Amino acid sequence: MKTAVISGGNGGLGRAMADRLEAEGWHCVLIDVNVAGLEATATRTPVALDLTETEALNAAAARITRDRPSIDMVIYNAGVSQIGPFAETTEASHRRVFEINYFAAVALARAFLAPIRAARGTHLAISSVAGFAPLHNRTAYAASKHAMEGFFASLRSEEADHGVRTLIAAPSFVATNIGRSERGEDGIVRPGSASDGVDYMTPEEAAKVILSGVARGRDFIPVGRVARLSWWIMRTSPRLYARLMRRSISGEG
Repeated sequence: MKTAVISGGNGGLGRAMADRLEAEGWHCVLIDVNVAGLEATATRTPVALDLTETEALNAAAARITRDRPSIDMVIYNAGVSQIGPFAETTEASHRRVFEINYFAAVALARAFLAPIRAARGTHLAISSVAGFAPLHNRTAYAASKHAMEGFFASLRSEEADHGVRTLIAAPSFVATNIGRSERGEDGIVRPGSASDGVDYMTPEEAAKVILSGVARGRDFIPVGRVARLSWWIMRTSPRLYARLMRRSISGEG
């Protein structure tokens, strides 16, 4: 039984990917800061963990590696967004977004680097359209996702000689927390909670596209119609993309 480790495993997309993988015979380790509602089963292991606490992360990774016969895929899905003009946000909140979206993913990759090499497995980074394109009133979020894509695209070349695949999926708007933003005073919100998105996908639809791309070994997986169009327009006319984005996205969340 292959093992997938999924950060942000108790979110809508994390659960949807786990459901599909488990149906295909995988065991999924679901890591989240809150694992309420997740039950341990023969195919599922919930792990409560704040990924920004590096010592706790490393200890958890060691336990997971010890308890599973192999670690075949790590899915870097945990994240938050932040909505609001840069002029109205703080340096601390900007750093907080990076701690969760970027540095926690890097720490998780480091913790599982050796077991993924041993299994000749897969790193799968869940980025966003904001990882390759601008997004109005989301400077910290877009910057963190750009950084995430840069890291994993560069890691791909380093790990290829070890037989490791490093893939990036970029969903557009996935409706995972509509109406449950839990927005803080710093503008940080739960992922998938923005109400100003375009052409929302369900978590199940997104998971199907992502894992189909993984099965085909695609280095970059745009997820959804908006993501595919955005990727094409950004490559051909960034200025046109910026105009369309400003017209479609209010930036009010």
